[in-house]
Amino acid sequence: MTRRVYIETYGCQMNVADTELMLGVLGRDGYEATDDPAAADLMLVNTCAVRDNAEQRVVGRMGELKRYKRPGVVLGVVGCMAQRLGQRLLDDAPHVDLVIGPDGYRALPELVGSARDGRRAADTAFKSWEHYEDVPPARTDRVGAFVTVQRGCDYRCTFCIVPMTRGRERSRKLEDVVTEVGTLAAQGVTEVTLLGQTVNSYHDGHHDFADLLRAVGAVAGIRRLRFTSPYPTDFTDRVVAALAAVPAVCEHVHLPVQSGSSDLLKRMGRRYSRDDYLDVVGRLRAAIPGLGLTTDIIVGFPGETDADFDATESLVREVGFDDAYTFKYSPREGTGALRLPDAVPDAVAGARIERLIATVRDVARRRNVRLVGSTHEVLVEKVARRGGLLQSRTRNNKVVLVAGPSDWIGSYRRVRLTGTTGSTFTGMPEPSGRELAVVG
Repeated sequence: MTRRVYIETYGCQMNVADTELMLGVLGRDGYEATDDPAAADLMLVNTCAVRDNAEQRVVGRMGELKRYKRPGVVLGVVGCMAQRLGQRLLDDAPHVDLVIGPDGYRALPELVGSARDGRRAADTAFKSWEHYEDVPPARTDRVGAFVTVQRGCDYRCTFCIVPMTRGRERSRKLEDVVTEVGTLAAQGVTEVTLLGQTVNSYHDGHHDFADLLRAVGAVAGIRRLRFTSPYPTDFTDRVVAALAAVPAVCEHVHLPVQSGSSDLLKRMGRRYSRDDYLDVVGRLRAAIPGLGLTTDIIVGFPGETDADFDATESLVREVGFDDAYTFKYSPREGTGALRLPDAVPDAVAGARIERLIATVRDVARRRNVRLVGSTHEVLVEKVARRGGLLQSRTRNNKVVLVAGPSDWIGSYRRVRLTGTTGSTFTGMPEPSGRELAVVG
């Protein structure tokens, strides 16, 4: 009898890739995916632990999902929040049957079976050897694919809980990554995104990230190669040279800065100063014409002064980011920042983030307005939320909405940018004869 699994995914691209991995594991045990929790025999919530509000959303959602439970139905929490809380989740939430961290997905069928028999279970052991090489992810997107190349993190940023939820850094073997990408290309995928917590520190013992970029970029059929998230000071000369030399590598780098203040960066445990970061930006832009740059920024970190915040805002203008993900600092149990004095009042942090968002939007709008009228290659990704339009993306990561039939999805087209909202663009496709390629 076919069993059905329902998975909700929160957080980063790594969690999206892990959901595909879990569907692969469960698929081998006879499960099919469903979008309806009421039809599921197994419900899983794949969680994020980076900020407290993400965890609170999950707690609320688990309470909602329990109404779909019936005899034999299992409800589980997986991912980073599961790793962080472990047995405490089972103790505090009697409706939860299963708690599994990111290194425990191979045992899902066995643990689900135990839970179905009434033996609630938690598996949060770190497994330094686990890369799930023998488990093909169950992917549904045939336009682009996430490929995990590195797990865990050895850095110890004082605000970050990832090392405690993902374990020590370890990289897959280059040849295994290339084999997976080759399989994707054979299935018609033309764009891949390499994933790692500090992806450009990748090293499998013999090959570094530059080697990986060159090897993946040489796979026949791969037209676009992206990666996230890198660490600023891991852009060695070898890596920058590979970015510039490999045609498939897209002209976009997501380069987290967190703060524009050198003093605050030191308190955060980041391994660079403001000037170091600006040097990396300069090297990348010199090597890669037309580079799109996005970033992550935290406001309200303990000890952040008005001068520190001003330095962050000025950095946004000096770099000219194309976009930024901005967050208020969220205290995380077990991180070094909890021991730091001079907490920033929430009202102050709230006012600062509103000001920062306005600055980011102003900078992005000014940059985007200058692009209106130019022509770009886009990959059509999916139907957009706005009726009758398709969402597409340029090589430097600009989202462009175009009018066209759904069978354009997966194709590469030339479009002229006709307008911008400040963040996204509208575009006019060139005649259908200029279609560049179609995903098989």
